Amino acid sequence: VRQAVQGGATLVQLREKHGPDSQVRPLARRLLEVLRPLQVPLIMNDRVELARDIGAAGAHIGQDDMHPEQARGLLGPDAILGLTVKNLDQIRQAENLDVDYLGVGPVFPSATKPDAGEPWGLSGLAEARKIASKPLVAIGGIGLENARQIMCSGVDGIAVVSAICSAPSPREAAKQL
Repeated sequence: VRQAVQGGATLVQLREKHGPDSQVRPLARRLLEVLRPLQVPLIMNDRVELARDIGAAGAHIGQDDMHPEQARGLLGPDAILGLTVKNLDQIRQAENLDVDYLGVGPVFPSATKPDAGEPWGLSGLAEARKIASKPLVAIGGIGLENARQIMCSGVDGIAVVSAICSAPSPREAAKQL
C-alpha cells in the first residue's frame, strides 16, 4: 500500500469481505498508521461501523448493503461515502442520495470480482456521465492498457486492484496508471 501511494494512488479502500471485524480491525488500524502521515484517506468497503470506530475517512457500500442515509448517519457529514451503481436507473436514484461519489462497474470483466454483473464498457460509462452529476469512479478490468480510454469516457477516477496488487512494483504500476 505504501508503494502504491508513493506511486500516486490517492485513496485506499480496504475490501475484506470475509472474517469478523475483530480480525479486520488490526489490519485497518495498521493501514491508517501508514496512510495518515502520507495524507491519503482510507475507506472501508461495506464495514461502515468499523470505519467510524477506527476513524477511517469513510466507507464504500453496495446496493445490497446498508442504505446510504443510514451509512451517512453513522459516518457523519464530513466522511467520504461511495455507492456502487450497476445500471443507469441506480445512477438516477443515487442523484438524490447523500453520497460523495458513485462506483461504476464493472467496466470490463474482472478476475477480481467475476460475479460483478454485466460490464458497462466505454459507451456505458459515457452514458453514465451524461446523467450523473456526482463524481464517477470506474472499476473492473482496468489496467494500464485501457486506463486512458476509461478516463476519456468522462469518469472522474479509476479504482484498480490487480493492476497494482499483482504488479512486480506497486509503486511503478501506480505511477504508470
